[in-house]
Amino acid sequence: MTHPENRPWRGILVATALPLRDDLSVDHDRYAEHCAWLVANGCDGVVPNGSLGEYQVLTPEERARVVETAVAAIGGERVMPGVAAYGSAEARRWAEQAAEAGCASVMLLPPNAYRADERSVVAHYTEVAQAGLPVVAYNNPIDTKVDLVPELLARLHGEGLVHAVKEFSGDVRRAYRIAELAPELDLLIGADDVLLELAAAGAKGWVAGYPNALPRASAELYRAATAGDLDTALPLYRRLHPLLRWDSKVEFVQAIKLSMDVAGRYGGPVRPPRVPLLPEQEAAVRAATEKAVAAGLA
Repeated sequence: MTHPENRPWRGILVATALPLRDDLSVDHDRYAEHCAWLVANGCDGVVPNGSLGEYQVLTPEERARVVETAVAAIGGERVMPGVAAYGSAEARRWAEQAAEAGCASVMLLPPNAYRADERSVVAHYTEVAQAGLPVVAYNNPIDTKVDLVPELLARLHGEGLVHAVKEFSGDVRRAYRIAELAPELDLLIGADDVLLELAAAGAKGWVAGYPNALPRASAELYRAATAGDLDTALPLYRRLHPLLRWDSKVEFVQAIKLSMDVAGRYGGPVRPPRVPLLPEQEAAVRAATEKAVAAGLA
């Protein structure tokens, strides 16, 4: 595969929360409206079927329709679906579905049903790349037990299998090592609570969680941080950090959906096995969100 001149994964791509009704069915109309609202409020696109979108508990029909809904709402160039699956063939089918729906790129975790070795990881990305869409790797060693270390990312990039990486390890030192080993590989901020550090290290995009609730303030923070405007970015980052750090916690889906509710959007419930926040967690998220809203950040 050639390097795409056009890099649709750059900028702020929101890993969208998925609105569920009280009966836990997917509200596709509300999801379409949410995608359009995010773009209208300064975000560049969306990542449906990421872990924030609860893809693991969707039926295949729901998962496909979520992608089609996002494309219909904001156009395929702005949509980068997560195509993670236990099997490489299934992940490739999701990448093919994304291509058929009109998407411009996809995001792919390494094999995550077991602790895969390097050969398995390369085979997995090789298979999914056959679908023909540019692949953005997603490194989440915390949840998947497979670590796409800089040397392995450089190999995947050198073989033309990945064009960018969503970096969720939390280890900001890796940004510099990745840039040395694979200077053309785009680093994407993968966790909200290291945004400033990875922006300073040269990140080209942000696969983002908290813009679901606070898109305008989040976009202002990202633009200032990537422009090197610390006078704007640092105070805003400090104010938002009590919320941003929830993106790296186990309860990130519930926290972000609650913040959406508090900020006047529709967050709504989550599907099992996720359960509602504990009262003290809910109080902390609610208080931090209300403080942000009172400060004019919503």
